[in-house]
Amino acid sequence: MDKIIIIGGGLGGLFTGALLAKEGLHVTVLEKNKQIGGGLQTFYRREIGFETGMHLLGGIRPGGSIYKLCKYLGIMDSMDIRDTDHDCMDQITYLSDGQTYHIPEGREPFTRYFQQLFPDESDGIKAYVDMLYSIVDEIDFFFLRTGDAHIYNHRKEFMWPADQLVAHFIHSPKLRDVISYMNPMCGGYAGHTPAFIYALINVLYINGPSRFAGNSQQMADALATVIRDCGGEVFGGDPVDHLEIEDRMIKGLTTQHGKHFTADHYVAAIHPQTLLKLTDSKAFTKAFRERIAQVPNSYSSFVVYVIFKRNAFPFINHTCYIQEDYGMVWHYDEYSPETFPRGFMYMTPCEHEQGEYASKMIINSIMPFNACAQWADTITGKRGAAYEQWKQEHIERVLEKMEQIYPGFLSKCETVFAASPLTIRDYFNEPEGALYGIHKDCTNMAISQVPIYTKVHNLYMTGQSVNVHGFCGVPLTAINTAEAILGSNHIVNKINASNT
Repeated sequence: MDKIIIIGGGLGGLFTGALLAKEGLHVTVLEKNKQIGGGLQTFYRREIGFETGMHLLGGIRPGGSIYKLCKYLGIMDSMDIRDTDHDCMDQITYLSDGQTYHIPEGREPFTRYFQQLFPDESDGIKAYVDMLYSIVDEIDFFFLRTGDAHIYNHRKEFMWPADQLVAHFIHSPKLRDVISYMNPMCGGYAGHTPAFIYALINVLYINGPSRFAGNSQQMADALATVIRDCGGEVFGGDPVDHLEIEDRMIKGLTTQHGKHFTADHYVAAIHPQTLLKLTDSKAFTKAFRERIAQVPNSYSSFVVYVIFKRNAFPFINHTCYIQEDYGMVWHYDEYSPETFPRGFMYMTPCEHEQGEYASKMIINSIMPFNACAQWADTITGKRGAAYEQWKQEHIERVLEKMEQIYPGFLSKCETVFAASPLTIRDYFNEPEGALYGIHKDCTNMAISQVPIYTKVHNLYMTGQSVNVHGFCGVPLTAINTAEAILGSNHIVNKINASNT
């Protein structure tokens, strides 16, 4: 029985580990945090659980690729997952004109909704949505199809900048902004984000998003159970400290607590910059190290968490977006303390026994790391008074916007606290608190995307810096990584056979 060590117990590491364990390999997962899960982790304040990352789920309804994957692993029935509102999956409010848009799910309803609001753009809207679906149809791994997944074997629009794709079909500047509202979930930048990533995420959510009821930790625990039931092990709280590499092969690794592990194959489910810090081996050349060090990371976030007073604020079963004005949706990488926040998304997470009222809210404002880089050398709890003041000022700015939308909002809040890009960096071990790993850049995809195979023959990569980030992209990449060890289409064929 081959032994596999997974470095990193987040979404990518756990899915890769579960797939390999199900194939009879002995899997050991080593996670730096005491709690496994990465972006699936849940933390508690005043006995209220808050998800750290996976708030919206695409592809997990019956027939979706992640649904099929979870059914194959036997974890679908162990999780409590609910649909968002079908007639309003997302709500967008612009403070500049007071306009609120209620976006329905489904390809045809989505198209008709915007055609009714912007009749002069009717043909362009249909052509735009058709193009999104056509681009996604070319991505075989999204549909668990066997085929050539090479990104350069596609139509020219596939690698266009996503904002260029929108502008090609949509003439109205206002509609361009509104219809691009999912851009924060793409890690999108004007002129750089590939159209195929933008299309993939848009199609996932147009088809209908879901959410965890309870918390996202249930998926991490379910995947860990698969690994353990197959004879594997999942350890948290002891980070990998050093990789021993000889002749382009890992011979073993050591943890910070001095434990030594050996295996036949190793999978790094961590940021490539973090991986390179674990070894000085010349297997990774100086040129490669410099390239990885210089690759830009995706932006981070400033997150405000609210615990409501009892029966004070209604539960909203969809995601809401606030924009100060039109024209900024492709420029979330730009930050100014005077104008923050120009936009954010907020949601009331769903409980197992969800009633009329919400117990909590998460407000997520995109923020680049440079906004708080002056405290980059500090650690959680010891960042100093100036940082705490900075954080409090940003909390108040966010709450001012919420008060505009919901007069009396502050009176409904019992507890408010926040996390900055520094918190996200330290919690997830992601350089610069990058929400989506390395920033994918269509102007230089060869530099901004990390392959599954590495220069070390028994070391493979998985996670959000490989292929596509997000709740759908990372598990599907886990299949690719597992098949790099087991053989092409080995798992895809089994998943498809089990779902017929």
